[in-house]
Order: sequence, then structure tokens, then C-alpha cells
Amino acid sequence: MSEFKNDGSPLPDLGSAPGIREKVIEALQSCYDPEIPVNIYELGLVYDVTVDEQKGEVGIRMTLTSPACPVAGSLPPEVEAKVRAVPGVTKASVEVVWEPPWTPEKMTEAAKLQLGML
Repeated sequence: MSEFKNDGSPLPDLGSAPGIREKVIEALQSCYDPEIPVNIYELGLVYDVTVDEQKGEVGIRMTLTSPACPVAGSLPPEVEAKVRAVPGVTKASVEVVWEPPWTPEKMTEAAKLQLGML
């Protein structure tokens, strides 16, 4: 079964690092915006997860619901710390981007259902 990024593009082959990406996603699913009872991955705030299978380095491209988000200073460091704690990860970096802007359409169906939007 093929896996895809939130933007619909295929994920890179992780080669010799099986399981790291899945564990990183689990870590991302434990991060919440305190004002919204859905994790940041299901909210569609995570745009890209890259893994360097040789070095164990992970890069996260993510956004926030708005530039004025009250957790703008605390959420990205929390994400980085949780990803860095994943077994097999030697380095984690988080890049906050504003393009494309987040919209509720980026949420998974499960998130929309949880928030009563379906």
C-alpha cells in the first residue's frame, strides 16, 4: 500500500529505515493545538515529513492555523522534541511555513468528523 504526504504527493522510499516514519507520525499525532481537540497531523498542519535513512535525520515542514496562533512559540519546539525522542532519530528539525496557508480543507475526514464538520 502506497503512503502519501498530506498534499497528496507520494512519500519517499525510506530504504533501510523501516518504521522510523511511522513512529515519527505517531509522535506527531501526540501533539495538539490546545484550542482544538485534534492532533496536528490530522488537522493537516504537517505538510511534509522527510527522513534521511542513512543518518536518522528527520525534517518536518508544518504550519499553524494562523500567524497569530497563540502556540506559535511553543508548538514547533514541542514537535521537534517529540520527534527527536523517536528511536532511530538522531536529529530533528521543524520548519514553520505559511505557504500554502492552512485551511480546514487540509484536515482529514477523521478530524472533520471529530469536530462535527461532516
